Amino acid sequence: MSGYKLLALDVDDTLLNGKHQIPDRTRRAVEQAREAGVRVTLATGRMFRSARPFANQLGIEEYLITYHGALVRHAVTEETLFHRPVPLELALEVIAYVKQEYGYHINIYVDDYLYVAERTPEAEGYAAFASMPFGVVGDLDRFLRERNEPPTKVVVVTQPEQVDEMLVRTRPIYGDRLHITKSKPRFLEFSHPDAHKGHALAAVADHYGVRREEVIAVGDTYNDIEMIAYAGLGVAVGNGPLEVQKQADYVCPSNDDCGIAEVVEKFILGRKLSL
Repeated sequence: MSGYKLLALDVDDTLLNGKHQIPDRTRRAVEQAREAGVRVTLATGRMFRSARPFANQLGIEEYLITYHGALVRHAVTEETLFHRPVPLELALEVIAYVKQEYGYHINIYVDDYLYVAERTPEAEGYAAFASMPFGVVGDLDRFLRERNEPPTKVVVVTQPEQVDEMLVRTRPIYGDRLHITKSKPRFLEFSHPDAHKGHALAAVADHYGVRREEVIAVGDTYNDIEMIAYAGLGVAVGNGPLEVQKQADYVCPSNDDCGIAEVVEKFILGRKLSL
């Protein structure tokens, strides 16, 4: 058996295949990793409520890294290891900026619930993707001020080319105060500056007494780069962007080709893979 003790898995386009399902081979491999004594966690931009069903399918009983690392909460007990929300005044500033400059759809997340200003195709599409309901609250600024509670993250949902333009324009304004990332082509996400998967994975590893070199992290896209860089073995799946693959120690097959299963079989179970 290998010396790896913690396996962190991104969910969308990494753990899940193109049908948004966990392939049987991947499920068996994760089970075998757990039987070999390796702790397995999910590291995702999804809400905790949205990530937990996948953890249940895999029998994971560890802390889950959710909201890109802004919320780390136990899959079974729901104990929170830490929560790093966007500071309220800064969240209000971002919301005002997006409304004034672009008018794009905005999601906010408070107490692990999704809220929007109005029902839009973007809201319905996101809710369907995450398998989560959403609350329509009218003016987001007023809603947050009345709640007096900082949101876990702020997400702008629009077309891919508009997301890319916003990313270029907002990083000089907010990049030193927020962590800004593109999780999917249509999602631009604003989080606490320390809320990314790399910091969260380091905290989970430290909690379990696992050294950095004993960690494997598998992801596919830009919001996975920090955890891929942190892990002793950082893995990118073959369906991810080349820029992400270049940051990895190893590139495994795609999500549809059960790349996670290959990683487990090769690096944890020590099986020789046929070419």
